[in-house]
Amino acid sequence: MKLSFFGAAGEVTGSCSLLEEGDIKILVDCGMFQGGDFVEDRNADPFAFDASALTAVFVTHAHLDHVGRLPLLIKRGFSGQIYATPPTIEIARLILEDACEIMEYHARKFGRPALYNLDDVAKVIGMMRQVDYYDDFDLPASNIRFKFYEAGHIFGSAFLEINLAGKKVVFSGDLGNVNVPILRDTDALPKDVYLLICESTYGDREHDTSIDRKSAIKKVVAEALERGGTLMMPAFSVERTQEILYDLNDLIDRDQVLPPNIPIFLDSPLAINATGVFNRYTQYFDEEAERYIRSGDDLFQFGGLKMTRSRDDSKRINTVIGQKIIIAGSGMMNGGRIQYHALRYLSDNRNTLFLTGFQAMHTPGRKILDGATHVDVLNEHVAVKCHVEFIDVLSAHADRIKIFNWIKNNGSTPKCVVLNHGEPEQSQPLADKIKSELGVRVSVADPEEAVEV
Repeated sequence: MKLSFFGAAGEVTGSCSLLEEGDIKILVDCGMFQGGDFVEDRNADPFAFDASALTAVFVTHAHLDHVGRLPLLIKRGFSGQIYATPPTIEIARLILEDACEIMEYHARKFGRPALYNLDDVAKVIGMMRQVDYYDDFDLPASNIRFKFYEAGHIFGSAFLEINLAGKKVVFSGDLGNVNVPILRDTDALPKDVYLLICESTYGDREHDTSIDRKSAIKKVVAEALERGGTLMMPAFSVERTQEILYDLNDLIDRDQVLPPNIPIFLDSPLAINATGVFNRYTQYFDEEAERYIRSGDDLFQFGGLKMTRSRDDSKRINTVIGQKIIIAGSGMMNGGRIQYHALRYLSDNRNTLFLTGFQAMHTPGRKILDGATHVDVLNEHVAVKCHVEFIDVLSAHADRIKIFNWIKNNGSTPKCVVLNHGEPEQSQPLADKIKSELGVRVSVADPEEAVEV
């Protein structure tokens, strides 16, 4: 059995892992590399494997760094089926269509060629097959059985169990944080796992548990409003945006601890559409969210909230004088409408930038988080004078405690662990901890070297 990594090895974007056993070739995720530009140049590079020879493709969840190169996979010869949970398929369509729109805009404005178009996205969705959580599924014309489990990372996210050549292999995808609203908790790792491929995004740190997420949002919002300016919240359109809406609903309508008349703009057609997917799959909500729904509460709608789908509606946000909150993608500020708001509001010290998720290397969000006084946004050099906030309690990723305990699995640890989806300073400390405390054979994914099992 051979395992190779063609992304998310030594980094956290571009997830793409290939598992081979004889003639069986299984690809898990095929995501886009993300950095300073929305589309990094290397996304256009040829795959280092034969796409036409793949047996099947599995998708753990619909973030762009896990699905963004699927259209290229088909353009380069893959003709099989792509397996994912029902919400993941719907959200993947939205994510890929949105990526097309952004790439087409960049092609017109900056001359950067688009990697694919809407017809290519339609082909991807046509090749996707729904497999729900916990359904034992036999891959046609093979002796492979697989199953999806709840990962608790974003809506529809899963970790994948594959039984191949008498060995149980698990790909974690991205594991969710603890005490996250709306989502169900991450399922336990199955027993008797031979090989685990596990993410390590926060493998070197523990999330701050001194305050809960709602209190953290309340504090940042209240202080931003006291400054009298604009609060910008770059947010991933799937999950992070819905969590923020859920918490603001609590603070404004249910708890009534924030002013109900503050203008709040959800300035993201993708996030608006993704919220519709949530509402169509309420059977996947956790108990608290289900209880709110039964009481007649709309989880994602409350006083002061305005949805701005069109570009004209987005531009009209600038005419609103005084305090306001803008929630817009992308979460790392390397694409989407948040860039236009950044151009307008970053350089004013009355305003606040609230970074609500992981910021990958070289992205504008990461540069600001690391203390940059100027950043390049839409080919302009912008001063960063606003107040900057970041609270990792909002992270969608598990920290090292949760990852370690998940791998420990009440004593039923895997025989072998390979850590991917992490920068070296995050992956190696976790690898050292697993090896020293669990005695498990562990390595860190290397894009230059395959793992032989």
